Amino acid sequence: MKSKYNATSLRLYFAAVSLSLIYISCTTKRAEPFSFIQLCDTQLGMGGYEHDIATFKQAVSQINELNHDFVVICGDLVNDATDSSYVEFKNILKKLKTPCYVAAGNHDVGNIPNDSTLRFYRNTIGKDYYDFKHKNNAFVVINTQLLKVDVENESEKHYNWFKNKLESHKKEQHSVFVIGHYPLFTETPNEEEHYFNLPLDKRKEILELFKNNNVAAYLSGHTHKLTINNYENIQLVSGEATSKNLDDRPLGFRQWEVLGDTIVHKFVHLKPINQIQQ
Repeated sequence: MKSKYNATSLRLYFAAVSLSLIYISCTTKRAEPFSFIQLCDTQLGMGGYEHDIATFKQAVSQINELNHDFVVICGDLVNDATDSSYVEFKNILKKLKTPCYVAAGNHDVGNIPNDSTLRFYRNTIGKDYYDFKHKNNAFVVINTQLLKVDVENESEKHYNWFKNKLESHKKEQHSVFVIGHYPLFTETPNEEEHYFNLPLDKRKEILELFKNNNVAAYLSGHTHKLTINNYENIQLVSGEATSKNLDDRPLGFRQWEVLGDTIVHKFVHLKPINQIQQ
């Protein structure tokens, strides 16, 4: 009887240890740290075409020296969406040593996108909205021009996709980062619509979606200046450009560090480039 009791106790003990190890393993996996880069408005041609080519190359060179997992570019890849400017953009992008995920900006698909501009972007650059996962986090890349204006046969389809993706990632218990071009707002959630934000009604819907679906941060560009807000503990960050800033801040990009529920970002300024005038 005593021997049987000991054997049973040992089996229970090892089962408990195994469950503990599984729990620790899962917890460790969820908390696995990573880093990524936020580039904004490379916009070749905004600050002078040759200047912007040089600063984009400089950004890529500095990014390659950093410890990070991937790069996101928050729209306005080029100032004028032409074959030649996109060729230049992609040639520079090829020099990145890590994956890069890009969002479409108004200069990429037009202030009022149409079949022609969307087709050109999709054929030349790729999908204008999509998602990807990284270390139990989800990244949802959106086309904010389809939220800024109502484009027939496109905006509703895009919004439904966006909503479904957020809800799906919530069910999978992912922490979510959303990548776009336009900020939702620049100063307050209830501000009037202007060039640098999204329409108020649509903005309220999106903020509610963010709040209800584990969105940790929304990264955007477009303002050509640093714009940082917080809504219900959701970080909203439009970073500095590599082409031209409108707030006298130096050109550069942001490096994000993610460790569990702790998410921080810091500015990395571009090193001086000789014989390039801003």
